[in-house]
Amino acid sequence: MKKDMICISCPMGCRISAEWETESDITVTGNKCQRGIIYGKEEILSPRRVVTATININSSWLGRLPVMTTGPVPKGKIDSLLNKIYKIHLDIPIVRDDIIIKNIENTGIDLIATRSVKT
Repeated sequence: MKKDMICISCPMGCRISAEWETESDITVTGNKCQRGIIYGKEEILSPRRVVTATININSSWLGRLPVMTTGPVPKGKIDSLLNKIYKIHLDIPIVRDDIIIKNIENTGIDLIATRSVKT
């Protein structure tokens, strides 16, 4: 099999190709750095993404609070995570890096606030 993609591991954005017959035999080409090989293999075996979103808060000057995961989560869990995120409604004050959801679906990744909001 073959999959063409753009590596997002560094700012270069290399167009890479991953070819494989079995999961233990993945060959990545087109990369300009070692991170491209790692990205290409991970994208085939277990694609993951950092999730950013906003949640509702009780604030007179800011209606939504930006949040993000502390690391990449499996792509298959993103829809259920976003459904949980959009149901959250928090009271202020909130401090940047406060944990909103701890250990998302047993991944070891947390959802945190990315800004502070005072009362």
